[in-house]
Amino acid sequence: MGMKRGYVAGLVLLLLVVLSVEVVSTIRGQSLTWDEGDHIFAGYQSWKTGDYGLNPEHPPLVKMLGTIPLLPLHLKVPPLQGRFFKTEAYLDGRELLFGNAPEYSADTLTFRVRLLPGLLTLLLAMLVFLAGQEMFSTGAGLLAMTLFVFEPSLLAHGAYVTTDMAVSCMLFGAVYAFYRYVKVPSAGRLVLVGVMSGLALASKHSAVLLLPMLVLLAASEVWFVGREEGRSRGRMAQQLTGAIGVVVVIAVVVLWGFYGFRYAARPAGLRLDPTLAEYVMPLRPLEAKGILLLGRWHILPESFLYGLADVRAMANEMPSYIFGKVYSHGVWFYFPAVFAIKSTLGFLGLLAFSIWATAKGWLGRRREVLFLTIPPIFYLLIAMGSSLNIGARHILPLYVFFALLAAGGAMALVRRDRRWSWVVGGLVVLHAGSSLLAYPNYMAYSNEVWGGPTKTYRYLTDSNTDWGQQLKATKAYVDQRGIKECWIAYFVAPFVLPSDYGIPCKRLPTPDSWFSREPIPVPPVIHGPVFISAGDLNGFEFGASALNPLEGFRSVKPTAFIQDGIFVFDGEFAIPQAAALSHTQEAAALLKAGKVAEALKEAQIAEQLNPGGLREEIGMGDALSAAGRKDEAKTHYLKAMAVVETMESGGRDKWGARVKKKMGGG
Repeated sequence: MGMKRGYVAGLVLLLLVVLSVEVVSTIRGQSLTWDEGDHIFAGYQSWKTGDYGLNPEHPPLVKMLGTIPLLPLHLKVPPLQGRFFKTEAYLDGRELLFGNAPEYSADTLTFRVRLLPGLLTLLLAMLVFLAGQEMFSTGAGLLAMTLFVFEPSLLAHGAYVTTDMAVSCMLFGAVYAFYRYVKVPSAGRLVLVGVMSGLALASKHSAVLLLPMLVLLAASEVWFVGREEGRSRGRMAQQLTGAIGVVVVIAVVVLWGFYGFRYAARPAGLRLDPTLAEYVMPLRPLEAKGILLLGRWHILPESFLYGLADVRAMANEMPSYIFGKVYSHGVWFYFPAVFAIKSTLGFLGLLAFSIWATAKGWLGRRREVLFLTIPPIFYLLIAMGSSLNIGARHILPLYVFFALLAAGGAMALVRRDRRWSWVVGGLVVLHAGSSLLAYPNYMAYSNEVWGGPTKTYRYLTDSNTDWGQQLKATKAYVDQRGIKECWIAYFVAPFVLPSDYGIPCKRLPTPDSWFSREPIPVPPVIHGPVFISAGDLNGFEFGASALNPLEGFRSVKPTAFIQDGIFVFDGEFAIPQAAALSHTQEAAALLKAGKVAEALKEAQIAEQLNPGGLREEIGMGDALSAAGRKDEAKTHYLKAMAVVETMESGGRDKWGARVKKKMGGG
C-alpha cells in the first residue's frame, strides 16, 4: 500500500511539473494580453492607495494576488488624470509596465505578476485529482488530472492576470467543498464552503451563479439522495437551507474583506464618475433597481455592484463572431459551438462515452454525477443567454467539471470490460497529442476537425485566437528579416502598442482606435509588409463587415501567419475606408465643437476618399444638416441606407434605425 501511495504521489508530482513547464514556457514567449495591464494597475493601486474604482468591472482577488511581487519594487507610478475609469486603468497600466525601464523591463514585470495567478492553475489541478479520487477512484483522479494538464483552453489562460482561471478554481473548489459537506456535515466543512464561495465572488462576477448552483445541488440531494437513503426530506431541506444561508453570510464577509470592509469604491476625495446611479441607467429597470437597492442598503461593496452593472451593460452591446460571420449581438449557439471547436477530439470522445455510460447506469454514483453535471449545465445555459460572446474563457469552468465526469465514466467502462482500456488510452493519447502539437499557441487552439490552430480565425475571434499575445513573436519576425518600414493593425492597441515591443511599424486604424476616438491618419495606398491581427482582420467589434476599414485584406492571401494570430501581407494595397476614417472622426469632433464649415470640409475629404461608405455618407449628411442644407443631407442619408440594406441582419436593424432617425430629424 505504501508503494502504491508513493507511485500515485510520483504521478501527481510529474503531472504538476508538466503543467508548470507548459504554462511557464508558454507565457515567457507572449506579450501582454488585452486585459492584463488594466488589472495590474488596478491591483497595484488597490494595495498602495486602497482605490477599488480603477477597474471595478472585475473583483480584486486575482489583481491583488498578481501584483504582490511588485510591492517591494520602487516603481514610477503614473498620476491619475481623472479620465473614464477604463481609459485610466488601461493606459496607466501600460505606463506602469513600460515606463519603468531600464530598471525594470516590461518583460520582467509581466513575468513577475503572472507567477502567483499561475499557482491557481496548479491548485485547481490538485483539486481535480482529489475530487476524482474521492468521487470515483484514484485512477479516475489521475485520469481527470491528466485531461486537465493537457487541456488547451486551460493552458491558454493558466497564468494570465485575468479572472477566468481564478473563478474556475474557486467555483469548482466551492462545489467540491459542498459535496464533501453534504456527505459528512460538519462546521469546518461548512465554513470551507463559505470561504471558497467568497473567494469565487472575489474572483469574477459570474460567480454570483454559485448560489443558484448550490440551491439546485441541495434540491437534488433532498430529492434523490434523501429518497434513496430513506431520510426525512423535510429535515434535509431545512438543514441544507440553513447551511446555504450560513455559506452566503460567510461568502459576503470574505468578499467585503477584499474591499477592505469599505463600501465606497474609492478612497476619500475620489468618486466614481459616472456614479453608480448613472451607470445603471442603460440596464433593464429590474436590474438597475436591484443593484441600486443593494447599494442603498450597503449589502455589497460599491465597486462590486458597479462591476455587475458594467458586465450587464457590456453584454447588451458586444458584437459576436462565429463561423466567419459577424453579428451585432450574441447568439445562443455560440458557446456550444466554441466548446465543440476548442475541445480536443480525445476529450470530446471521452466525455461522450462517459455520458453514454451514465445513461446506461454503468457509472452509478448518482450524487457525484449530479455534482458534476448540474453546475456546468446551469453555467452553460446562462452563458447561452448572454450576449457577451467573446471567448471559450467565459465557459472555462465547464472543462473542469467535464474532465472529472469524463474520467469517472471512462473508468466505469474499463471496470465493466478491460478492453475499454484500449479505447480510453487511445483517446487520452489523442487528447495529449493534439494539445502538444498546438504548443505553445494554446490560445488559438481548435481541434483537427476544424483545421487546428492555424485555421481557428476562420470560425472564432477575440480571446479564442488573438488576445494581444503575439507582439514578441512579431518583433522576432521583423528583426529576422531586417524590416524597418511596415504597417500594423493590432488588436490591443492603443492599450498596448507595437512600439512598446520595439516594432517599427506605423499603425492602421482599428475598432478600438475608433471607439477611443483616436484619429490615425493613413494614406489611401500603402506598401507592405502589413501586419494585421486576426481580431482586426474580421473587424467583428464594429458589428458589421461593411464598417471594417480592413475588409479588403480578407480576400488577399497572406505571406505568413505569426503565432496563429497575426497575418502578414506583402505588396501594394488600396485602403480607402481606412484613409477616410480619421477625416470622418475629425468631422464629428468639429461638429460637436460647433465648427460646421470646417466639419463639412473634413466630411467632404472623407467622402471623396471612400465614396459610398456608410460612415462617410452619414458624416456628409450630418455636416450638411448642421449647415442647414437639409435636402442635400437627405441624399447622403439615402446613400447610407443603401449600404445598410447590404449589412448583416443585426447591423442592418441597428444602423437602419440610426439613419432613419437622422432622416426624420431632417
